[in-house]
Amino acid sequence: MKNIYKYLIAIAITGLTVFPGHNLMAGNKDRSGQAGVYELLINPWAASSGWGGVNIASVRGLEGIYNNVAGIAHTKTTELIFSHTQYLKNSDINIVAFGFTQRVGESGVLGMTITSMSAGEIMITTPTLPEGGIGTFSPSLMNVALSYAKSFSNSITGGLTLRMISESISDLSANGVALDAGIQYVTGEDENIKFGITLKNIGPRLAFSGDGLTNHAWLTDEDDKFSVSQRESQFELPATLSIGAAYDFLFERSRFTLAGSFQSHSFNNDQYRIGGEFSFRNYVVLRAGYTYEDGQTNDIYSGERYTLDNGLSGGLSVQVPMNKEKGSLFAVDYSYRSTEHFDGTHSIGVRITL
Repeated sequence: MKNIYKYLIAIAITGLTVFPGHNLMAGNKDRSGQAGVYELLINPWAASSGWGGVNIASVRGLEGIYNNVAGIAHTKTTELIFSHTQYLKNSDINIVAFGFTQRVGESGVLGMTITSMSAGEIMITTPTLPEGGIGTFSPSLMNVALSYAKSFSNSITGGLTLRMISESISDLSANGVALDAGIQYVTGEDENIKFGITLKNIGPRLAFSGDGLTNHAWLTDEDDKFSVSQRESQFELPATLSIGAAYDFLFERSRFTLAGSFQSHSFNNDQYRIGGEFSFRNYVVLRAGYTYEDGQTNDIYSGERYTLDNGLSGGLSVQVPMNKEKGSLFAVDYSYRSTEHFDGTHSIGVRITL
């Protein structure tokens, strides 16, 4: 019990150094839009996004690499997930994610995920051809996460994630790294009381480079061509600090988990989440959640709203046991997140636990 306070204090102090002068209860809307790599804030997994990613304290297995890396320490042997997300349906934005976790030794677990986001084809335009007609390009946004988590005792798990980030178009690219850290604590007579804290997206600034920052011009009508390179501007990562708790109501063959969390953003409004998950005999799992941030109920054109999300989310999983003795199963997960415009965000995934 004493060690848990040491880990919590260490992460909390780190969070305070990352959020200097930041009011943790009011958000930082004045800096909204000044960071980059905002795709790191989009949950690509179908199960945890079904209740808004509120399960900071209770996430178990591979999806913990996004929510709280300490959760992957609960992987029994091996877990694999493939997920596809239609982000803001009908916007042609798609997210594909694949990952696996593998237990190593008695208390350690290794994990890796690959997440790729595409935005369809965009017309190429130039100052002399503002209407295009010379082809298209496709932005590519990708990150690869390598994680390790460990069970320090029957009650405490902790982990780290190193995330490699890449963004590119035809003539520009940016690359960088980010670090996530998290811990979870379980207590109660039936181990049904859970707490968690995670610090995400900590890393150095990024900057784009490439031929897209170079302009070519001619001094005369002759072949005296010269190039002017523009100075690139660096941008920061969208760091967050999240604290969550969960309580399992245990029945004879079912379980209901009530969870809540608070997420502090360094470049956006803070978010408050609440959600529930009901598991019926571990065959069918239903989820629902609500995420609130300041200004969320304002009109989208008022200038006082910073998200398209309405806050509501829901999802379900259908799980088929493959080996009851080992606890292995095959599952299909689905989630829906409501948005102000477009037709919401839809995720579907396939999960195999061995």
